Parts: sequence; C-alpha cells; structure tokens
Amino acid sequence: MAIPETISSKKSLVFPLTILFEDNYLALIHKPAGILVSGNRFKTIVNALPQNLKPSSLNDATKPQPVHRLDYATTGLLLVGKTSSSIRALNQLFENKSISKTYLAVTIGEMDDEGKIKLAIDGKPSQSYYKVLESVASKRFSKLNLVELDPKTGRRHQLRKHLSSIGNPILGDKDYGITDLILNGKGLYLHAYTLGFVHPITNKKMHILDAIPKRFKKLFPALETN
Repeated sequence: MAIPETISSKKSLVFPLTILFEDNYLALIHKPAGILVSGNRFKTIVNALPQNLKPSSLNDATKPQPVHRLDYATTGLLLVGKTSSSIRALNQLFENKSISKTYLAVTIGEMDDEGKIKLAIDGKPSQSYYKVLESVASKRFSKLNLVELDPKTGRRHQLRKHLSSIGNPILGDKDYGITDLILNGKGLYLHAYTLGFVHPITNKKMHILDAIPKRFKKLFPALETN
C-alpha cells in the first residue's frame, strides 16, 4: 500500500517581483505600491520572496528576510537577506547608519530649493534633508515639486511627517496631507530611489538605483528625456 504524500495546507503567494540585484547572500527588489512588506496578511512581500528569489546554496541559508521596511503605499528599493549571517550583518549596517538611502517625492506648494527638517517624531530626534530637483505649475495644487530626500534617521512615516510639518505634504498622502488637496486614486508619490552600502560579505561597493516611476514622469515632462 502506497503512503500518501503529505500535502501542505499553506498556500503559496503568486506575486511576481522585479529583482534588481541578487547573489547568494542578499537581494535588492522593487517593492510595488499597495502591498505590505510583512504582517499578518497573506499578501506580503515576505510571502512573495521565496517564489521570486533563488535559494542560497550556503550552509546558513534561510527564508529570505527584508532588513528594513517601506510603507504600504511607498514604492522602491527593498533590501533582503538570504542567509542568517547576511541578515545579521545587514541589520548591523543599518544600526551603524552605514547604508545611504535617497527617496524621491512629489510635494505640494512653494518650498525652498533645499533644507533640513529636524522635527522630533514620537519624542525621538529625527532629521531629513531635502533638495528640490524640479518644479512645475499646477492648476489644482498651485505648484508641484520633484524632491530628493535624504533621511538621516529612520522613524516611522518620517519623510511624510517632516514634509507635512513644513507645509509641503507629499502628493497623495491621505494621512498627512492638506484636506482640500488630497489626490485620490493615484497612490502616494514617494519612491525609495537609491541604496548605497558596502556588501558585508564580498566588500564590494553597492549603489543600486530603482528607476523613476512613470507616474512621476507624467507630472514632470523634462524627466521623459532623461
């Protein structure tokens, strides 16, 4: 009599991801909008990773694990560890502030060409730098700005709160936006654009870029030629 095979009750999440870099130790993926990185839901990046990444061949290979978070509505680069040692090493890089991150956002209203925001968040020191790359006139919003953001700390919703605090909320931000200027149905215009760090295992300098989203380019025609 044949012994029936054990069938796992766990479903596999079929959710294709764009992989921007991958080796035996880590991966960098594009996180789309509208999906949680992790949590109690079935549809999360964590549950999608095993179907999208190649299993590590190393002895301490483990389930791929993101080493930082992006908001549900934010798009862009997400760094993932594939072995126990690389996950520990990447977490240490974040703790030591040895990973540089830049974001792109579309903000509303007049703003200085560049500046520093130091508003404390949840009682903790927080710091973000911004630089306006381009501005366009807008009938509904008066002015829209393409802004490069460099967060020096990593508080929850830091960039969204910081930009709102200076009167320049991110386009599409329903939590921290201006009531009469909420853009519905287009999502949040915040994108994790670059990540720079020294690979903790190979010591190679890494600088990965996730292309500017098409919806940003629609607002700033000059970007279409770049």
